[in-house]
Amino acid sequence: MPCGQMHNRVAKAASFPLAHNALALFGNNRGADRMSFFKKLKDRMFKSSSKLEEGLDALVEDGADAAEDSEPQAAPAPKPQAEPGLLGRVMGGGAPRRVLDDDMLESLEDLLIAADMGVETAGRVAANLAEGRFGRKMSVPEIKSALAEEIARIMEPVAKPLPLYPARPQVVLVVGVNGAGKTTTIGKLASQFRAAGKSVMIAAGDTFRAAAVEQLQVWGDRAGVPVMTAPEGSDPASLAHDALSRAKAEGVDLLMIDTAGRLQNRTDLMEELAKILRVLRKLEPDAPHNTLLVLDATTGQNALNQVEIFRKLADVSGLVMTKLDGTARGGVLVALADRFGLPIHAIGVGEQIDDLQAFDPEEFAQALVGGELSAKQDDS
Repeated sequence: MPCGQMHNRVAKAASFPLAHNALALFGNNRGADRMSFFKKLKDRMFKSSSKLEEGLDALVEDGADAAEDSEPQAAPAPKPQAEPGLLGRVMGGGAPRRVLDDDMLESLEDLLIAADMGVETAGRVAANLAEGRFGRKMSVPEIKSALAEEIARIMEPVAKPLPLYPARPQVVLVVGVNGAGKTTTIGKLASQFRAAGKSVMIAAGDTFRAAAVEQLQVWGDRAGVPVMTAPEGSDPASLAHDALSRAKAEGVDLLMIDTAGRLQNRTDLMEELAKILRVLRKLEPDAPHNTLLVLDATTGQNALNQVEIFRKLADVSGLVMTKLDGTARGGVLVALADRFGLPIHAIGVGEQIDDLQAFDPEEFAQALVGGELSAKQDDS
């Protein structure tokens, strides 16, 4: 897409009153519902957080044992100290501590790489954590708190709601590899938009996969949303054209278009997506208004390759990360934010409609390290 067209798209979105149109899924819907989702997020990201916590426990305990072994035997006995209070215990009072030195930083960086943050991002997080803390003794709770702070800092700039536009219909093109969760994501989004009072239409554009079409029809029936289909093997661009024509005629608010994700034949896929874009823009020059890339967290670092590929195939405007509940590779989302800076609109942790929610950097960071939301975050 030409730079001018992208600029116009951004300008139009910025001038539209988002506060009255954004859905709970993509807005700052805090309070009881958000706290409930954080608990679910933390519970279902246990594979990621437990892997990190176990590594930190071993890292600190090994270092603390080594420090004790190296201390002179005739050292004077320390003065008796009062037992740490509740706050002290939460923040590591009485827990094993290790000096944050070069060896520990290197081990910490290796631990973050193992959590699928990638070499560059892991190095950046470790270096930022060391600022103002190098040479200090730190406990596991203190390290987790510092890690969550640095992770949230990286992810804060990309935590953005899906921009809504005055265009009717607003065309949302959904791309991603087969199996990433595109159809399920479309179904959940359609259900949530519909529940918020928006009229929605779905185009089952992956015409070569009958299962994907059937799945969208089930979601459409469940949400009361019409799903346009075509015979198996039909031209997806022709379906996209018919769907947009019908959506315009009926005054539909949002048209969501599913697409194929056959990366094993990248040339055909590129041509197919390019044709869909050409056809849509004949009817609506600014379409698609959003191009969402759905990524599967279980693929780990391969998700970075998928972003590289789909940025070339389509003008990706934002990300949705699914299946965070089934992997120990949750750190890859930090790497994606750090490397590409693309907006992350939502994350998914299960199969239910409300298992897809707006991305919140503080919540994600705390869930990733197995931490807790502070009172300020809870009440905000």
